[in-house]
Amino acid sequence: MARAPSPAAVLLSVHAVVFDTDGVITDSAPAHASAWKVAFDACLDTHEGQRPFDETEDYRRYVDGRSRKDGAAAFLESRGLDLPDGSPDDPPGTGTVWAVAARKDEAFTRSLRTRPIAVWPGTVRLLHVLYDARVPFAAASASRHATELLAGAGLLDLFTAVVDGNEARRLELPGKPDPALFTETARRLGVPAGDTAVVEDALAGVEAGRRGGFGLVVGVDRSDSARGAADLRRHGADLVVADPGDLLINGED
Repeated sequence: MARAPSPAAVLLSVHAVVFDTDGVITDSAPAHASAWKVAFDACLDTHEGQRPFDETEDYRRYVDGRSRKDGAAAFLESRGLDLPDGSPDDPPGTGTVWAVAARKDEAFTRSLRTRPIAVWPGTVRLLHVLYDARVPFAAASASRHATELLAGAGLLDLFTAVVDGNEARRLELPGKPDPALFTETARRLGVPAGDTAVVEDALAGVEAGRRGGFGLVVGVDRSDSARGAADLRRHGADLVVADPGDLLINGED
């Protein structure tokens, strides 16, 4: 008789788990990348000789896992563009970093009305197993849409805590690779960072887990490439999986 799936031994070495949202729980990375392309290409078009934003490489290197403002600043800096920061209240545009970030959020919000965001089945399976095993876990995300997406997927009630972009801004937490977002999330779980795992697909996120002294940093590489896995390990992942569902064991009697 098949036994119910259980967490792998590596997860049982910790007492709580913090999950990133985009790319780990929700399949929202493509929608974020497309929205960034809308915002960045509009800005790049105003500067001669700039190639368009690459939704795979540029997204992964400069904006994935970061707050909107930090991601916008990092990418623009990579292209040698020195825009003024502006204000968080700047309307969508191309003249300031905050305006570019606002344009991205406008494009992403618009896409949510026409393109529902799916969830990763392997991660959902892991969440339910951890919940049944009474292992506390939380979601942490730089995106202000994270709570909305988790609620829409019917997963929100599984989490002990959620710290999304709205909370990060309210608390003035610095963005990844600073560990503040993960540290605050572990605090809400009531478990020290050293006894907590972080599950993250972004380079900035695994680096944040390493800097924060988390007991286990799991990198998620959905690219199925040696380079992607190597990059995650170099930035701080203790191990790399293709899907969080790989952290389950399916035994048989």
